[in-house]
Amino acid sequence: MNTRWNEKLRRNGFGWGLVLPSLLFLGMFTYYPMLKSAWLSLFEQNLAVRTPVFVGMDNYKALLHDPVFIEVFRNNIWFAVGTVPVSMALAFVMALFADKAIRGKGLVRIAFFYPNMIPMIAAASIWLFLYMPQFGLFARFASWFTGSEVNLLGNPDTVLGSLIVMTVWKEAGYFMIFYLAGLQQIPKDLYESASVDGIGVWTQQLRITIPLTMPTTLFVTVVAITNAFKWVDHLWMMTKGGPDHASSLLLYYIYETTFSFNDQGMAAAMTVVMIVLLLVISCFQFAGWERQIHYQ
Repeated sequence: MNTRWNEKLRRNGFGWGLVLPSLLFLGMFTYYPMLKSAWLSLFEQNLAVRTPVFVGMDNYKALLHDPVFIEVFRNNIWFAVGTVPVSMALAFVMALFADKAIRGKGLVRIAFFYPNMIPMIAAASIWLFLYMPQFGLFARFASWFTGSEVNLLGNPDTVLGSLIVMTVWKEAGYFMIFYLAGLQQIPKDLYESASVDGIGVWTQQLRITIPLTMPTTLFVTVVAITNAFKWVDHLWMMTKGGPDHASSLLLYYIYETTFSFNDQGMAAAMTVVMIVLLLVISCFQFAGWERQIHYQ
């Protein structure tokens, strides 16, 4: 028995030693906060209660009757629907162009990735100026269409769309890097054989490029959806969730509930709802796309 354990320790000990630091950090900063939030969500803990009071599922029941939470949840769904497919499609097209560009390939890649190198607060400041009524480029462009002054961030009908445009601009370059890496893993002789057989460029993209980049597409989709639920700094800088919660997203509402309203129990319940939602979406993605993915 001791010989077998010694053999297992000799074979796997070095590997476990390498991943142990990562597991410790993952446990401390990911799994422990998740379990702590799930536990806190069962308590009433705010400025009116000195010591936490166990309330069971009451915080979750209260969320179902909270009109602000329902509006914020709906905003976040629309925000994900608006940002994820557009930024992924744009990233794929940019990666195709950056991969095929003959001259200035490095400059093209830097230009596409550059928005991701700008800190979010700085990017929000730039777009805040672009949306500024009377002076901002996009505000003046919108005024030219409507014939009157337009406040894109001050109108409940346009504020979420304005934030979606900024997010797509920020995210597409980041996702392009993954697609570019995926494109470079495709054997070039596949395209050469297709060209010899007289297959057109569009058919090559449809039958070769898209199927062989499906693993990248799955990874990027999971990251993009997760990102769509974690934006908070640009909201704090540009709209603070307004006007009238029209641009507020889940994480920003959790931030407000925690630090502005000091309602720890409700904030923990919203955090659990968001985590469960992301886990369910990820599980459906992996289960639904399994047969459509080609790894070689």
